Amino acid sequence: MGSVILGTGSCLPEKVVTNHDLEKIVETSDEWIRTRTGIETRHIASGDEYTYMLSARAAQKALDMAGVDAADIDLVVVGTISSHMLMPSCACFVQTEIGATNAFAYDLNAACSGFLYGLDLADKYVQADHSKKILVIGAETLSTRVNWEDRNTCIIFGDGAGAAVVGWDDTDRGFIGSNLFSDGSLWKLLYMHAPESTNKDLLVPDNAGAHIVMEGREVFKYAVKAMEDAVKGLLQREKVGLDDIQLVIPHQANIRILNKLTERLQLPEDKVFINVSAYGNTSAASIPIALDEAHRAKRFSTGDTVLFCSFGGGFTWGAGLIKW
Repeated sequence: MGSVILGTGSCLPEKVVTNHDLEKIVETSDEWIRTRTGIETRHIASGDEYTYMLSARAAQKALDMAGVDAADIDLVVVGTISSHMLMPSCACFVQTEIGATNAFAYDLNAACSGFLYGLDLADKYVQADHSKKILVIGAETLSTRVNWEDRNTCIIFGDGAGAAVVGWDDTDRGFIGSNLFSDGSLWKLLYMHAPESTNKDLLVPDNAGAHIVMEGREVFKYAVKAMEDAVKGLLQREKVGLDDIQLVIPHQANIRILNKLTERLQLPEDKVFINVSAYGNTSAASIPIALDEAHRAKRFSTGDTVLFCSFGGGFTWGAGLIKW
């Protein structure tokens, strides 16, 4: 018995930007991007495809799959670092869009680990009250938060949203556990300033703008080791072997990180779900988009054990296990 994912959904913007398109914007090439990141295309929002709209569309698909009415949702939590507005939260906008009139709502800022942190929260709520149903969303429009003159970051990130409905199940299915961490001392390796302060006494020196800044090589070093340790620690604590896992869905950071993690964990390639080539790094949206894609493609079945792991700015990282 435990909290389970009742339904999944995802939403990608219609506009697709290829590496060749980026060649016209910054000094880069399709070969340079593919060999360093594994990314070939990414979806970029336009029109009314704000973060909350992508979230709402992904959420509705998850609700439809779960057979749950929006009015029966008790909480909407959105992991995001690129909300449409600072206030109200993205989650409040989503609540209105889908008609979750009985829910309370808030955003969660844990960068690329946002959805994983959100699942952990949802599990705790449902464990405390089996009647609750929680909508967990990871959503980003990172196209609004990158410097389009910086080839080291603008080539990596994409937009999108993924969602999951979490509720109680009386069978032997459910969340097995999670292993979450953070380290604020390393923030300078991956960060994003807020808009410049209107209080002159609190102006932040060297605030170049509210866009992502990243030391890619340093992040790589920490990311692989951190996720490896989080996964191994979780498996050891829960007495689960890698052979017991049917599918691993990692954060889609870039292909080098994914390949190195796969190698360090000694996982067969067919056990690791990778879609970074099509969507790029969508931060908090990457795991739920991949989860929905894998779920609809029947990459796992009821009773299978699925492993999630992520690493993001903060630093934040961790792993989670669920018996589907």
